[in-house]
Amino acid sequence: MEMQNQVMGYDRTATMFSPDGHLLQVEYAEKTVRLGSASIGFSCKDGVVIIADRRMRDKLLVEKSANKVYEIDEHIMASAAGILSDARVLVERAQLVAQQHRVTYDSPIDVESVIKEISNLKQISTQYGGVRPFGVSVMVAGISQNKPKLFVSDVTGNYFGYIASAIGENDEKIKELLREKYQEKTNTDEAIKLGLKIFKKILGKNFELGRFDVGIITIAEKKLKRPGEEELKKYMK
Repeated sequence: MEMQNQVMGYDRTATMFSPDGHLLQVEYAEKTVRLGSASIGFSCKDGVVIIADRRMRDKLLVEKSANKVYEIDEHIMASAAGILSDARVLVERAQLVAQQHRVTYDSPIDVESVIKEISNLKQISTQYGGVRPFGVSVMVAGISQNKPKLFVSDVTGNYFGYIASAIGENDEKIKELLREKYQEKTNTDEAIKLGLKIFKKILGKNFELGRFDVGIITIAEKKLKRPGEEELKKYMK
């Protein structure tokens, strides 16, 4: 009981290390992310793809209001897992930075600059008192200098580049399948097929195309496209 009380004293603030070197509030935030619905991202030879599970399917819901793939700029998109209201704050900051870059430099912002901005905001929330960590992982994909880029930022403010990755529920299972089946020279169509196949395996009887929000940005067009449920059916053949 005494040890439990000691631990409780250390986990009530994000800025205090526990005696064994952990920031417990940050670790709790990581658990929150794993409760969120999953997204899979791909960096392909001809562009980038994000397949996000909306999880909810309600006939009363306006479908576009529940999108999980967010447009940062026409050549950059993002998805998130965890507390989506936290994600909205980060996405809106990224959108602002992207637009300011266009106005100031008359050119599109680099994808890594966007993920760095998001990651810096997350890191600040682990270092100063009076705030809690952002309970969200963010995946950002886009085209920079005619090259596809995919980054993932965790709750601590770290970020890494990937050729394919997953965030949210069952992320480790999905990553294992990606390591086994994904090839770097895959194109966007093949990536969507693989992503939906993985979700079908993970979700089982709960799988249905209407629950997915899919974003595609190709090197050729550099503009976000969102195929609908009918368009996604061709990838299941």
